[in-house]
Amino acid sequence: MARRYDTRTTIFSPEGRFYQVEYAMEAIGHAGTCLGILAADGIILAAEKKNTNVLLDDENAFSDKIYKLHDDMVCSVAGITSDANVLTNHLRLMAQRYLLRYGSPCHVNSKRPFGVSILYMGWDKHYGFQLYQSDPAEIMGDGKQHVLETTAAISMLKQEYKEVVTLEEAKALVVKILSKTLDTAKLSPEKLEIATLTRVKDSTIMTTLKQGEIQALINEHDRLEKEEEARKKREADSKLGGSS
Repeated sequence: MARRYDTRTTIFSPEGRFYQVEYAMEAIGHAGTCLGILAADGIILAAEKKNTNVLLDDENAFSDKIYKLHDDMVCSVAGITSDANVLTNHLRLMAQRYLLRYGSPCHVNSKRPFGVSILYMGWDKHYGFQLYQSDPAEIMGDGKQHVLETTAAISMLKQEYKEVVTLEEAKALVVKILSKTLDTAKLSPEKLEIATLTRVKDSTIMTTLKQGEIQALINEHDRLEKEEEARKKREADSKLGGSS
């Protein structure tokens, strides 16, 4: 059963298990103990070395458990060494960027989760166009449609979304949903930002729609809405005439 749900970090099993996270935790559990103690006059980090080699000079050998990140910062890791190398290199880069920007070493304390959800759109040669959502819980989900924030927009998108949809249809659907869910009497291009991602030959093109293009979409939506209202009125009048 696990083989069907353990190939990606975004899939839960039917039992609610997250196998990739469980595998990662298992790797950490087998990596040996890391210990840190804060004292009044300093801090100590200790790590168990699982792999030793009698041919190496232990005193001068490169450490695979404790890393210096900055002049004022050191970390200890438990888990897969190659993963630790990637993450610690990233932390070193973050520390240097912080020093360059603010002129002081970065803080050691961990930060709260970012109070933001993000939708990512992109393209790659293996999977084509992709849409992802991430949230402060660091949960990511891919899919064909996502909505952030409003329950009304989520409900409307579920009702209106069709399996086969072109980019032009998607533009119209976006304007339709936003016209119904935004807290405004009349939709205007000043209240919208719309961007598209397309492929032209071998290049990926990101395009931000101009206000005139957004206004054209709004005008088309308004026209269709008026036609729909007129159709419903004719049907209602026809029913009243038939009943009389």
